[in-house]
Amino acid sequence: MLGLGERSSPLVATCSRGLEDALAAELRALGASAVAAGRGMVSFSGGLDTVIDANLRLRTAMRVLVSLVRGQVTDRGGLYDLAASVPWEEAMGERQTFSVEVAGQARAFRDASLAARVVKDAVVDRLRRLHGARPDVDRESPDIRLHLHLSDGASTLAVDSSGEPLSQRGYRPRGGPAPLNEALAAGILLLAGYDGSQPLIDPMCGTGTFAVEAALIATRTPPSLLREFAFERWPGHDRERFQEFIRRMAHARRDAPAPIIALDRDERAVQATRRNLKAAGMDRWAEVRAGDVRELSLPWGAGGMVVMNPPYGKRLGDVKKLGGLYRKIGDALKQRAPGATAWVLVGDRELAKQIGLKPARRIPLFNGPIECRLLCFEMYEGARE
Repeated sequence: MLGLGERSSPLVATCSRGLEDALAAELRALGASAVAAGRGMVSFSGGLDTVIDANLRLRTAMRVLVSLVRGQVTDRGGLYDLAASVPWEEAMGERQTFSVEVAGQARAFRDASLAARVVKDAVVDRLRRLHGARPDVDRESPDIRLHLHLSDGASTLAVDSSGEPLSQRGYRPRGGPAPLNEALAAGILLLAGYDGSQPLIDPMCGTGTFAVEAALIATRTPPSLLREFAFERWPGHDRERFQEFIRRMAHARRDAPAPIIALDRDERAVQATRRNLKAAGMDRWAEVRAGDVRELSLPWGAGGMVVMNPPYGKRLGDVKKLGGLYRKIGDALKQRAPGATAWVLVGDRELAKQIGLKPARRIPLFNGPIECRLLCFEMYEGARE
């Protein structure tokens, strides 16, 4: 892809707001260079191996973008020239499809769709001049996804190496009532300091996202081994080299060193969690059973980690009706989780107060459009207020 190989290129990994520091830490652990966190993204540098590695192993990222060209754009002609300067003949075949997505803002382009059309025209015109044929636009399932980030300073045109968001691991079917985003669930676990060495329980597991992501972390399994990526459609993609990446990562896995337990009072949720764990190949590392948060217990005695994502009221129920549930959560933690560290994602401040405990930490996060707080409660053994 445009000479991307051993040569280091500017790259960007996007993420949910609030996960930037966790994503930056992941990238540094991968050995990426020039890592710098922004808002909803982290910039870094690397070659093709870094791009592949990031797509397979990053737990908190949504996409990995490869920057193609950057420059100041003050009008339509300037954007056309910027896009036309890219050697698109190296980036896509004659019969491949592409799409253009636009983010950011610039005074010259109040209409994002206009900016997308300008880039599309530049790509099509260049390839038509060279090949006598034009590639088609496919907004639903393109071979090549282009991303234009507009700014009154410098605008950037990039190609998406991921395809579908990296939160779509490949183990869970789309849909279901208010599922927790996989990348956000993994980010919450990483922000909580979870590394698999401590026992973990989710007493309101829903479709089991925390349990699956915890098992992936505990076994050191890259989260995206089951899915496909946009870079597999790039011209010159070396399939054997990519498969060697996967084989090497699979050999680095380990057994989960501590218990992972998922509970839910809804039998349908219990069955969904079991299906998702099995689809992810993690069913041997997590225990799933029916249970109510009011009957929370720690089979290991004391300590460990409790994590949960109770309903916020904004998507699954009325806030007023949920106050009693949050009071029960607080009671269960106080009475039935001695020595544990509890992490609760809440999307409503009034509901958070109903827990009746003073959080040791509050971390702002976004679950889709919903502004949330990840609350940390340090539970003590014995009587202590």
